[in-house]
Amino acid sequence: MRVAIVDDDPLVRMGLRAIVSSEDGWDVVGEAGDGAAAVALAAQERPDVMLMDIRMPGVDGLSATREIVASGSATRVLVLTTFEVDEYVFEAMRAGASGFVLKRVPPAELIESVRVVASGESLLFPASTRAVIERFATRGAERLPELSEREEDVLRALARGRSNGEIAAELFVSVETVKSHVASILMKLGVRDRTQAVIVAYESGFVLPGETSERR
Repeated sequence: MRVAIVDDDPLVRMGLRAIVSSEDGWDVVGEAGDGAAAVALAAQERPDVMLMDIRMPGVDGLSATREIVASGSATRVLVLTTFEVDEYVFEAMRAGASGFVLKRVPPAELIESVRVVASGESLLFPASTRAVIERFATRGAERLPELSEREEDVLRALARGRSNGEIAAELFVSVETVKSHVASILMKLGVRDRTQAVIVAYESGFVLPGETSERR
């Protein structure tokens, strides 16, 4: 695992480096103190995951995330924040970040967040992430591309934060079948990952804040 760390506080970077480096086979391939340096670091080192602070002087993490994703980089951005509900976090996810994690989480949770985001298959999607999307997503009139009935079921389950295994159990299908449906949903919606798909689901009105029912 190749990880890059972006934060304007040297002490925070030091702590994150110590946590990441404690994992066997994980390497911190670089650090940056602002968004401009983060973009250059992503292009040069091509880390698997970049831990990205949002509020930094000069080029902030939001702009950096947008530029990294727009470049076609395979690097996945995991946003670091001190606030559970933060408009900047939502905008970062809209820009292509794969999720966010609070700076105060225990080291084990941070490690697991990096691991899951890097996998690209079962993205960590905690309740706090859904709270951010529900609060800041603006419901629009745009219709979703045509999804099959089963794909709609899977998208609703993704919006509830279900993992592939949980979705498979709910729908009585295999995990491989769920992965296939998720891949099809991402392709049809034209998005990079599960977080982006859920944002589209909320902003189109397909899923409503607080909705928990299986079907509309």
